[in-house]
Amino acid sequence: MSTSSNLLATDIEGYLKVHENKDMLRFLTCGSVDDGKSTLIGRLLYDSKMIFEDQMAAIEKDSKRFNTTNEAFDLALLVDGLQSEREQGITIDVAYRYFATEQRKFIIADTPGHEQYTRNMATGASTCDLAIILIDARHGVQVQTRRHSYICSQLGIKHVIIAINKMDIVDYDQAVYQKIKQDYREFAEQLKFTDIRFVPISALKGDNVVNESTNMPWYPGSPLLKLLNTVTIKKQRQEAFRFPVQYVNRPNLDFRGFCGTVASGDIRVGDTIEALPSGKQSRVKSIVTFDGDLDKAYEGMAVTITLEDEIDISRGDMLVRPHQECLVANRFDADVVWMADEPLHLDREYLIKAGSKTTSGHVQQVNYKVDVNTLQREDASQLALNEMGECRFVLNEKIEFDAYDQNRTTGSFIVIDRLTNATVGAGMISREASDKGQTKAKYSAFELELNALIRKQYPHWGARDISQD
Repeated sequence: MSTSSNLLATDIEGYLKVHENKDMLRFLTCGSVDDGKSTLIGRLLYDSKMIFEDQMAAIEKDSKRFNTTNEAFDLALLVDGLQSEREQGITIDVAYRYFATEQRKFIIADTPGHEQYTRNMATGASTCDLAIILIDARHGVQVQTRRHSYICSQLGIKHVIIAINKMDIVDYDQAVYQKIKQDYREFAEQLKFTDIRFVPISALKGDNVVNESTNMPWYPGSPLLKLLNTVTIKKQRQEAFRFPVQYVNRPNLDFRGFCGTVASGDIRVGDTIEALPSGKQSRVKSIVTFDGDLDKAYEGMAVTITLEDEIDISRGDMLVRPHQECLVANRFDADVVWMADEPLHLDREYLIKAGSKTTSGHVQQVNYKVDVNTLQREDASQLALNEMGECRFVLNEKIEFDAYDQNRTTGSFIVIDRLTNATVGAGMISREASDKGQTKAKYSAFELELNALIRKQYPHWGARDISQD
């Protein structure tokens, strides 16, 4: 019996305390369609004895109607819960599952492999620290494998495990594994991953998922679960205090607080803060929560902050420290994943939601789009469904933001269609865009010619040379 089991039997409070203090790892499974993502998660939970008896009974019953394998029960049904998913044998929406081992707690996001549902995959990846990218040993690296890898890289995921699945179908051939490993390494050289690990598995048979496989003695590494238990995730803690205001709480004349979640950094009672975009400063009077006032709030905490001075602060504003200001601008470049059937159109008005602030704006230009097969940058005037590229956005009012690689919370946004209210794109801000050189577009050729003529014929007027703006 494990240590946790002993505690559970003798000291329930001690067990809960140990469980509460365990490290949390959020990861997703992704890759091409039918690579075995849902089956892998089912096998992981089954071999770890994390499936309750009633769940097993339900899976066995459903397997008589929906079964994509020749086994007694289809483990993929554990996460493929939608009726359409079970009928088609594919994953459509993101499914989340929770489990724990002696070492840490896990939140799994099972994401779809079909190109049509790439937007769902991007949603699942946006909050994860690690990605398990599955590759079918029969087919090797596919287009969707590359697309999902690129999205994970752009979303800031640094750690990936390449699980080469269905090794049982290729007779556990080491040469097949080595060839896929080499192909993926060559592709991933241009990505931002810092930690890439490879493991040959059979999710259907259970080889190298939880237990070591006797069918692949040539593999010197650890099973998948051991890799998940031991991988060290170095989270970049942003020291700069960021507090996007979500709601102004004004229940009576004596209280005015600003509600939100601390995006990064920490704040104490008495600290000086600056409200953006106004630039007004004050000091923190109190930090209020449901359980009582606090002396300090840090990243991830939902709190209400009151100030010593009356400052006009609204939803969408940002509280920062005076010496740690973020960028405030209405023009920036961002990496975009386009999620709508209708392509991105230049100069069309969209709603841009960054944190708790929503404003309108347009894409001035597509700097480039990315070919997911070669990762080469190509000239483009629009982005189609599931295409990715860098775009220049111009908003109708300024927003507060950081570069995405510095702060994932304040550096991300979504693009919303004004007519349908559907989310059509997701963006990661790379930098503020300079408007240098853009003012020339404000003047027509006639206006420039007229301005030059006036300065030449009437120099004593002191007319300004608008061509140099």
